[in-house]
Formats: sequence, C-alpha cells, structure tokens
Amino acid sequence: MQIHVFDSKQRMGEAAADQAARAIRDAIAARGQARIIGATGASQFEFLDALTARTDIQWEHVEFFHLDEYLGLPESHPASFRRYLRERLLSKVPIGKAHLLDGEADPEAVRREVGAALTSAPIDIAFVGIGENGHLAFNDPPADFDATDPYLVVTLDEACRQQQVGEGWFPGLDAVPAQALSMSVRQILATREILCIVPDERKAAAVQAALEGPVTPQVPASILQTHPRVTFFLDRDSAARLSPSTTARAAD
Repeated sequence: MQIHVFDSKQRMGEAAADQAARAIRDAIAARGQARIIGATGASQFEFLDALTARTDIQWEHVEFFHLDEYLGLPESHPASFRRYLRERLLSKVPIGKAHLLDGEADPEAVRREVGAALTSAPIDIAFVGIGENGHLAFNDPPADFDATDPYLVVTLDEACRQQQVGEGWFPGLDAVPAQALSMSVRQILATREILCIVPDERKAAAVQAALEGPVTPQVPASILQTHPRVTFFLDRDSAARLSPSTTARAAD
C-alpha cells in the first residue's frame, strides 16, 4: 500500500493521472491493449480533467468498464453516471471500447452482459474512490466481501444517498434512487493495480478507517489494504485524521 498526500486537489489529480497514464501505456506495450475501470462522482473531477488532457495515451487501445450506476435513473438526469462518463471522459478522448451500465434496462441482463465482458480477460488498472460511509463503488456497509458475481444489484444506505444530496446531484433524499448496479468487491480486487483517489475533508473519517482500521465489511474500502498494488492519492484535507506514522509514509 502506497500513500501520497498533496497540498491541493489539483496536484493530487495530476499525480494520479501521471501514474494512471504510465499504467495504461505499460499495459498497451505489453499486451496491445489496456483494460481499465473508472469511478465517477465529485472526487474524480480533478483526476479525470488531468487524465483526459494528456496526449501520451493511445486511447484507441483502451477498453473501459463502469463501476456503478443507479437503477431507474435516465441518462438525461444530472446524476446519471453514464452522462457523467460521456461528458467527462468519452467525449474528450477516443476510447476504443466502453461498457456502460444501463440503469434503465433489465438489471439482471445488464449485469450478466457487462459482467461477461469484464471477466473475459484480466483488468489492468482501476480508478476508485471512497464514500463518506466508507463504501467502495456502491458496496455500502456491511459490504459483501464474498460475492463472486462481477456486478451486483445493491440497496443504498441512507448515508450514501445523503452524500449524493450533499454533493448537489439530487434536490433531496427522496429523489435519490434506492438501488444501484455495482461492481462487486471481489471483482475490484481482481484488478492488477488500483488507484484510490480521495480528496476533501468530508472523506477524512472514512479515509482513516479504511487505511488504519481493521479490514471489515463495516468499512468496505478497508479491503483495499489486502491488495498487493494499491496507491492512495489524498489531499491534505482527506488525510487530516491519519496518524503521524501513516502520513510519514506519504510523499508529495
């Protein structure tokens, strides 16, 4: 586990994009393509801006998979993750193939179809975040650490749904969908390399629990401690509650 702490979200995003670009280039050089997983949400703004601005990635050799999506939410909605990805990633770089989760279609059919494509070959790198409640993708606490399906239909807890309201995606709690499609914890862990990108003070308690607490379904992101190649990109605010012994390992 590597930890990097930066003085600003901008620097954090640029550094994460540097490492992501290297990993994508290495995968293309070794295997002719890079298979990647991407997160959405406000925490990924700076990272995606920096990544899509790069000119040293052969995006036509990249195959992209989507972490999660609300059930029943139209793509026209401002909170749609499909809309987010089209606006912030797919419209900016010529990705060779993208597998987006259609939250308006039959969820069982979607998770089977995209799951089959996802598991057809190893994934090179995943870009993830951590929720205010410690969730990983939409695996809210207590997360299922044993599910083997690549995608699950999950019920969102109130803390997760309230975060979406707080970030301005929905006008109130009642407007947030109750269920979503989410990549499973075990599927995320099957990735060769994971970059976990987490800015903002509101994530500080979850970051501390995920990095310094026990590995537990009550803090789903704590499972990242078990991955052999995970790097955390934090800003000063999200790292504020980490102990001196943890932050001593971090370098900007």
